[in-house]
Amino acid sequence: MPANLTPDYIKAEEKYKNAKTPQEKLEALHEMLATIPKHKGTEKMQADIKRRIAKLTDSSGKKGAKRTDFYFVPKEGAGQVVLAGPPNSGKSSLLKKLTNAHPVIGEYPFSTTTPVWGMIFFENIQIQLVDIPPVSPEFHEGWVFGIIRNADLVIVVVDIADDDSMDKITFFFDALNQHKIFPVPESVKETEDPAAKELKTIIAANKSDIGNFSENLELLKLTECKNFETFLTSSSESWDDKELKNQIFNKLDIIRIYTKQPGKEADKSDPVILHKGANLMDFAKAIHKDFAKNLKFARIWGDEVYPGQKVQHDFELRDEDIIELHIK
Repeated sequence: MPANLTPDYIKAEEKYKNAKTPQEKLEALHEMLATIPKHKGTEKMQADIKRRIAKLTDSSGKKGAKRTDFYFVPKEGAGQVVLAGPPNSGKSSLLKKLTNAHPVIGEYPFSTTTPVWGMIFFENIQIQLVDIPPVSPEFHEGWVFGIIRNADLVIVVVDIADDDSMDKITFFFDALNQHKIFPVPESVKETEDPAAKELKTIIAANKSDIGNFSENLELLKLTECKNFETFLTSSSESWDDKELKNQIFNKLDIIRIYTKQPGKEADKSDPVILHKGANLMDFAKAIHKDFAKNLKFARIWGDEVYPGQKVQHDFELRDEDIIELHIK
């Protein structure tokens, strides 16, 4: 049986071939395993990928070998968002505020030592939010950059009440660049260097409920943060997180598509998640390969079409469209 490898798998395999560090290799292998078609023709390939992951994850197979800790957070939900930044910026408190997670929260630096994640409940979907150990000149774990690189969006958390935050955030952005991670406010494009990654980024000016932060906010605009949208955030009960959650959803560039059977109401409890720009054929493939293979046409309900409009394979979908597939 032919493997029928997907473009995403081929891209991940190329990333693996160009990886220079164990963490980069591990990240690429996990992407290969996630994107490889799951059928009998790829069973040996899947087993080989799992063997290589196991070998990289635990290097204690040889006598005297030292175990090295690497962390990889499998993506869940509609997208993966990472909270990153300097120590004591309040990342863990923000994670607790936005999700169902219960991280260790301390007044001391580096209370987060391993990845911790929870799910943001946004309307009818869930978005994964990951808190990672901080990055500072004093100490940082090399593997955190692998997790940042794999994210769909990074939220750089800054303690806006800390007068030293400007120097800390400059170091953080420099560290990202050294690992060939380049934050961008909007468009993400392929780079000539396969090891480089452009990553959508927003800024959370945290602890905005503490003291007068207006001067620090102006200073923040003189750092690398000037290029990004900045949101005042807080873990206090009075802070309304709706605007930030809306922005997270918008930055992920995803759409929710609902399925409908002829003569029945649409099921809006479990939408199919696609990237903006996806068309009807992308939706059919996400449902099942046989639907894509045998698709004749579809009917659609949405804001920019008339109810039950008949559409063809290349029709571009919009958020919250309702689709009724018709098979040959």
